[in-house]
Amino acid sequence: MKSSVSSCPVPFEQQPLNEYQELQESWFFRWSTLGLPQYIRKLLWVWGWSWLIVGPIAAASFPIAKYPAQFVLSGTAGAALCLSLVLLRLYLGWTYIQSRLSASTIFYEESGWYDGQLWAKPPEMLAQDQLVVTYQIQPILKRLTQTFGALAIVAIAGALAWQLV
Repeated sequence: MKSSVSSCPVPFEQQPLNEYQELQESWFFRWSTLGLPQYIRKLLWVWGWSWLIVGPIAAASFPIAKYPAQFVLSGTAGAALCLSLVLLRLYLGWTYIQSRLSASTIFYEESGWYDGQLWAKPPEMLAQDQLVVTYQIQPILKRLTQTFGALAIVAIAGALAWQLV
């Protein structure tokens, strides 16, 4: 008897489990799977490099000599916005894979966008995919959600500090 995976008509690169493995091995999306210190280091790296873009804008808006607090607050907010965009991209990528793995049917393209098909996953494949979602992807999404929450707290603190300056 053949296994259901071998009889799967979905092209190899479009099978959700293979998409998950590809995402997990990618340079960028792997950041979400790193240990907490490494993950925070990557985020601080993005935030720091974002200052190259937002620093001159903040300096033009609030000269450092006249308005140092406003310069720091606006630069921090701009860099946090850049970081938020990076986090959003991570979140959307992992959410897409979660939805592909959780779905009982797989949409795939045989040779192009014009010939899409649906294939119902066999129960054992669906169970395996749902285990991956529960134990691998949901912790990643939880970490990203918590990071967004921390950024929101920083934004609120910055807004309150702006009112005091």
